[in-house]
Amino acid sequence: MSIALCAFALMMTTSGAVRAQTPPLERAIKRLAESSGGIVGVSAIHIESGRRVSVNGSLRFPMASVYKLPIALRVLQRVDRGELRLNAPVTLSTHDFRPGHSPIVEFANNKPVTLPLERLLELMLGESDNSASDALLRLAGGPAAVTNRMQALGIMGINVSRPEGQLILNHRGVRELPPESEWTMAILDSLSAKITQAEREAAAAAYADDPRDTSTPDAMADLLVRIQRRDVLEPASMERLLQITTATQTGPARLKGLLPIGTVVAHKTGTMGGTTNDVGIVTLPDDAGHLAIAVFVKASTKDVPERERAIAEIARTVYDFFVLKGQ
Repeated sequence: MSIALCAFALMMTTSGAVRAQTPPLERAIKRLAESSGGIVGVSAIHIESGRRVSVNGSLRFPMASVYKLPIALRVLQRVDRGELRLNAPVTLSTHDFRPGHSPIVEFANNKPVTLPLERLLELMLGESDNSASDALLRLAGGPAAVTNRMQALGIMGINVSRPEGQLILNHRGVRELPPESEWTMAILDSLSAKITQAEREAAAAAYADDPRDTSTPDAMADLLVRIQRRDVLEPASMERLLQITTATQTGPARLKGLLPIGTVVAHKTGTMGGTTNDVGIVTLPDDAGHLAIAVFVKASTKDVPERERAIAEIARTVYDFFVLKGQ
């Protein structure tokens, strides 16, 4: 069934109270999720009315780089407290460079680099830079401080357990790592090269069920609601976070992929192995409010573009439901 037909069917067949309206939408989401080739979790909340749809909403999913959003919230909390400054210079040595996607590594040319904290936030959220992520995680106070901040906000289903560098290397099958102060890209590449294909595949398969660095879709959607309501940070920090995530360069084919051109989406993506995610806040047209939506895919055997298409189709179906049905 096409997205338009799905939306029409939902419009025609749903009525009554909030909970009576969501089963048809849930069934549509489940049908669309099949094309992802993996396990899909979705939680979407119409922020102004509180109406929610949830599929596998209490199941844990690896966040991958989505976990950079909670890190940013903790860093900005410290900015609001006066413990950090957005214009403060932060120096990354070559020991701070991380594998995977990192524009910092590309332009640093294997030399130390100094950037304002605010620029690191832009790189972490907007371009999903792994080196920026670990530098900011240290400034946040470490993984436990980020998780504790989520719990203080009443968000119990999100945990940050490891730095990005460790997470990536664990996913590659590297279990024993030297102290971070001794890391270089050459050392990390050497450690990865020693892992057999069988070990790498086993580690990647285990990632889907590893409880570390995970979120439930419901918990992430709840966090997005708090962000849109602007009650987790001071106004200036809140607006800066939303500006950066609205301008993010990653994942144009995911939540945004099939939405009407010009739809405003503040979002954060995540990708690692069989995991492909996108979470964000969608502004609905004609003063229809805002949609907090988290879509997670794990243990997928399909290529990334196919997973992204599934995310885009789910996002468009949820969008159409709330637009056509109203609040």
